[in-house]
Amino acid sequence: MANLERTYSVLVVDDDKNINKLISDTLKLDKVYEVTSVMNGEACLKYLRENIPDLVLLDIQMPGIDGIETLKKIKEYDPRITVVMMSAHGSIERAVQSMKLGSYDFIPKPFDRDRLRISVKNALMTSSLEQQVSELRSELKQKYKFENIIGQSGVMTEVFKAIEKVVDSSVTVLIQGESGTGKELVARAIHYHSKTRANNPFVAVNCTALPESLLESELFGHEKGSFTGAHGRRIGKFEQANTGSIFLDEIGLMSPATQAKMLRVLQEREFERVGGTDMIKVDVRVISATNKDLEEAMNNNEFREDLYYRLSVFPIKLPPLRDRKEDIPLIAAFFLKKYNEQENKHIEGISPDALELLMAYSWPGNVRELENAIERAVVLAVTENVSVKDLPAAVRSIGEKKIYESDNTLSSWIEKLEQEALTQALLENEGNISKTAKKLGIGRATIYRKAKKYGLPIKK
Repeated sequence: MANLERTYSVLVVDDDKNINKLISDTLKLDKVYEVTSVMNGEACLKYLRENIPDLVLLDIQMPGIDGIETLKKIKEYDPRITVVMMSAHGSIERAVQSMKLGSYDFIPKPFDRDRLRISVKNALMTSSLEQQVSELRSELKQKYKFENIIGQSGVMTEVFKAIEKVVDSSVTVLIQGESGTGKELVARAIHYHSKTRANNPFVAVNCTALPESLLESELFGHEKGSFTGAHGRRIGKFEQANTGSIFLDEIGLMSPATQAKMLRVLQEREFERVGGTDMIKVDVRVISATNKDLEEAMNNNEFREDLYYRLSVFPIKLPPLRDRKEDIPLIAAFFLKKYNEQENKHIEGISPDALELLMAYSWPGNVRELENAIERAVVLAVTENVSVKDLPAAVRSIGEKKIYESDNTLSSWIEKLEQEALTQALLENEGNISKTAKKLGIGRATIYRKAKKYGLPIKK
């Protein structure tokens, strides 16, 4: 039983005490089971109201509520409970009936003890795997929930409304926006909130990550010998995504030949593998994204007009961060919490001066650039709040520019730079006058005088 590493609880339900003892003695040979026995269906249901076993071994022929009826009630109470049926009066019809009602297996009596052990082990391994898959799906849905697409600005409210309208349809979606605005995050949120596709594959393809000669094979697969190096059949991304969703990132950079084949897939929901002759039908929701102006590309004959209209049945446009600056404090707080946990830090917030610079910066890399800036700040911060010095140079330069532009004299500009340098030095030396004086190369008396002038804390 090497594959079962923890102790599992098993409930045996049979009106024959000898059978209960035989099962208990058999399972205890593996030293990984805690076995409890009850004599009828009523006792089983009473037990389940207070305990949830990993497995129920349930006899069909019992007085009172029989095994089939008990199975129905178990699955109504908690469909996740794994049940294996047993019967001395077994038949194909009863086995089929119990399987349709949700039992994992059916064991006829008298049963072989090794057969019993194998069946129990397999049932528990399958149940454990299903639970892991369920937890993973739950994690994915949580990770890509709408709340993780941060924003309360007017433009983001419209984005949320659009996502909500489209999640439960199979309509083709085109997400447009600059790099770093979160296009894939939106695509995953659409998929993982779908009632019909969330438990099926989500396959992402970056259309710029592969040379054009390989992209068609990547998308549609190929047959053995279809080109040099095709040593076997390859299943393409569209087949892998069957019954789920495929996300085609940067679709605007596809070649004309691949665009033509993509158009056929969208129209007919079928395609041929490279080098193949068989038509392969798929049920796939297509979500594509681009930072390119596809309408301009159409005008320049770089993108097919008919493909564009197939892809953009439901367009969603993500605004750049510079057009929704009121969302920056929310997004920064989200990433601060995320990287606090990841780096095991306890940074409480962002200083007003630092936040002012975050709001003033244009963020050409959008949300992705802001995330990187906050991650860096969390790593560097040594105080309870992220300060200006923890921000990237590009962001800090906004403050330097503002100082220069706001002063008419060189002396006042130098004074502000002096204050900033002294503040930083005192912070790094925890207010120690001697250490600060040594670092700056000035006398202690000068430190005292300047600190008093600027109202800076010092250790006397």
